[in-house]
Amino acid sequence: MLLPNKTAIVYGAGGAIGSAVSRAYAREGARVFLAGRTTGSLDAVARMIRSAGGNAEIAAVDVLEPASVEAHTTSVAAASGGIDIVFNATSNDDVQGAALIDMSLDDVMRPVMKAVAAHYTIATTVAEHMRARAAGAILVMAGGREAIPALGGSHVAWSALAGLCRQLASELGPSGIRVAWLLSPGSHSAVATDLVLNRRRGLPEAVD
Repeated sequence: MLLPNKTAIVYGAGGAIGSAVSRAYAREGARVFLAGRTTGSLDAVARMIRSAGGNAEIAAVDVLEPASVEAHTTSVAAASGGIDIVFNATSNDDVQGAALIDMSLDDVMRPVMKAVAAHYTIATTVAEHMRARAAGAILVMAGGREAIPALGGSHVAWSALAGLCRQLASELGPSGIRVAWLLSPGSHSAVATDLVLNRRRGLPEAVD
């Protein structure tokens, strides 16, 4: 196992990505703390982890509320002796399917503000616990480097996260804390792919 005796927090652990990451951490021996705004979906993930012999605990946490994140990380550190890994898989409430020039400023900026605020709050809070042991990993997942039509504010948010990660890494690295931007190429359904290609070709947007 790669993560025996390690403590990991996964925010948005009830979703598809957060659930998969949580289960992977648990399989590798980590004690996983599942966090999200509602506990129903977290319960289901925790049951899967425990049925496979893993160790999981749940808590309702709002990543946009600093006090909520601070209270949770403090309790996790107290219960486990520290925090080794954090991963954020919370939604950014993106609005997609239209060109930027056809969208409202609020719809474009919502994912940008939410993504930056969430990751900033998480990183600055857990960093205090990680500094105490001069070790830790803050993992930030974002989309690809190449822009794709009709992604709304998503690509803008990813670019902002890349800058945030570089800044945090430069400042936290000397304390032994790694900040890693995980580049995801994304995935399109067949319908979404046809939609993008048809737009590029100037064809009707309707697909079979």
